[in-house]
Amino acid sequence: MTLRIAIVDDQELFRAGLGMIIGTQDDMVLAAQAADGRSALDIARSGEVDVMLMDLNMPSMDGIEATSIITSSPNSPSVIVLTTFDEDENVVRAIEAGAGGYLLKDARPELLLSAIRAVGEGTSLVATATTLRLVRERVVGSAPVPSSFTALTQREQDVFRGAARGLNNAEIAEHMGLSETTVKSYLSRTLTKLGLRDRVQLVLFAFRHGLAP
Repeated sequence: MTLRIAIVDDQELFRAGLGMIIGTQDDMVLAAQAADGRSALDIARSGEVDVMLMDLNMPSMDGIEATSIITSSPNSPSVIVLTTFDEDENVVRAIEAGAGGYLLKDARPELLLSAIRAVGEGTSLVATATTLRLVRERVVGSAPVPSSFTALTQREQDVFRGAARGLNNAEIAEHMGLSETTVKSYLSRTLTKLGLRDRVQLVLFAFRHGLAP
């Protein structure tokens, strides 16, 4: 599968640099570019993008607001937010807005490409240790466990807990003695039953409801 990528950043030179990196990959194509959040909404509505790389700080509409609007729609692209500084509060706000992960703008190219694949394929978290730390520090787990969780099968709950720990599909499969394909199927059903869009939202759900390990 070829992942269709959009870059949303108000710095043209930065967009060009990311585009060159993406252009070296056989399984990715640069499908669109935009300089502000409002233009990103139009790209998302086109249905022609799988992953958006979204700057947090832009004119007209910032990356957090744009991410929130984009991810509230069904079949929307996944979003990776890009930030110059490791700002915990803004990163958590972006994740709560629906971002599938975040990266610093000075991240190594191989880390960027790995993050795009992880979010595009839904197989693992981006920056797992940091994401879990931020959520653990800033998300209060006081909400009651909803009936949608208790209605999950035992297998689905086990896969949920593995994903909430930050394990990728291969690690969950090894731990449970299942194939990766089976784990992916269980995880997809679990996300659907809980009304969650991706692994990051699953982690937020787990911490909010006291289900995190």
